Amino acid sequence: MNANELMRVASAMVARGKGILAADESTGSIKKRFDSIKLESTEEHRRTYREMLFTAPGAAEWVSGVIMFDETLRQKTKDGTPFPQYLAKQGMLPGIKVDTGAKPLAGYPGETITEGLDGLRERLIEYRGLGARFAKWRAVIDIAEGSPTAFAVRANAQALARYAALCQENDIVPIVEPEVLMDGGHSIERCEKVTDQVLDCVFHELYEHRVLLEGMVLKPNMVISGKKAPNRAPPQTVAEATVRVLKRHVPPAVPGIAFLSGGQSPAEATLHLSLINRLGPLPWALTFSYGRALQETALKGWAGQAANFTAGQQELLRSARRLLRRLTWWSTCAACTTPWAGGRSSPISTSRCAAAASPPSWGRAAPARPRSSS
Repeated sequence: MNANELMRVASAMVARGKGILAADESTGSIKKRFDSIKLESTEEHRRTYREMLFTAPGAAEWVSGVIMFDETLRQKTKDGTPFPQYLAKQGMLPGIKVDTGAKPLAGYPGETITEGLDGLRERLIEYRGLGARFAKWRAVIDIAEGSPTAFAVRANAQALARYAALCQENDIVPIVEPEVLMDGGHSIERCEKVTDQVLDCVFHELYEHRVLLEGMVLKPNMVISGKKAPNRAPPQTVAEATVRVLKRHVPPAVPGIAFLSGGQSPAEATLHLSLINRLGPLPWALTFSYGRALQETALKGWAGQAANFTAGQQELLRSARRLLRRLTWWSTCAACTTPWAGGRSSPISTSRCAAAASPPSWGRAAPARPRSSS
């Protein structure tokens, strides 16, 4: 494991003024997107759509990295350049989704476990050779009556931690994505309680698996009411609850947090992220890792027509600019009140802050907050 390389890439992923483009939809998911514009989901159509996104002029000014699906990582631009090579040349980090999806958790009806650990070490070696510099694994936690259970949360947290350790073994930065779904009619208070439980367990397992926190990126949900909640919490309440939970559980050693949109509309996701970022000072760089919220208008602008290729690219860039310009890109070290730019290392891992805590002597992750006995 090359700790310096992991920390360098992780910091670049949450660089000031940039976000992560999530373009890792599976073949089934992209078919649903194409159905909305009445386009057949063929391999060539998928390749062309990805090329439209990735080759948008000036995209590297707004996008730090791109998460791809296995098929996409192996595809090329029309001139024969592999997508990972093209992205890297433009200054965008190539990433890869490595989980194989959420499957029913045996013995726990209604709950799921994300699979994909079998053969992961070998796949990571191959992906690294193809140009991937970071990876993503998504755990899905649903809120319903009687769930999530502590066992389901722990099982998914252990899988996330094992994945993260394997990534770092192969010099690939892991995006750790524990998503508490916003489906259903739960209150924001219920979401906060479950997100508390999930993040507490996730960081405990990351510590147990000796994951280098300075060499990872967290991709959490926002604390938000369910879509079907009768009285959904206002945006400011969402921002305050989200920051409150993160401060409880995310160590300052983590260089950055890239929020997922989680089914929010582009406008909703943008507003919430803007309000969250105003609640500083915070010890992590804040950015986004959005799929639908960035691609929705680009897909409609392109509509599967060659004549609209440029129009689709313009819509993508417009969405990225709109998101990033609403953010206030600064933070402050809580230990010494010295400002530093968002996207730089957190106080615990920067030599600029003498008051910051030092890493443990064995040189791995800073200890996570111990789990409560409840």
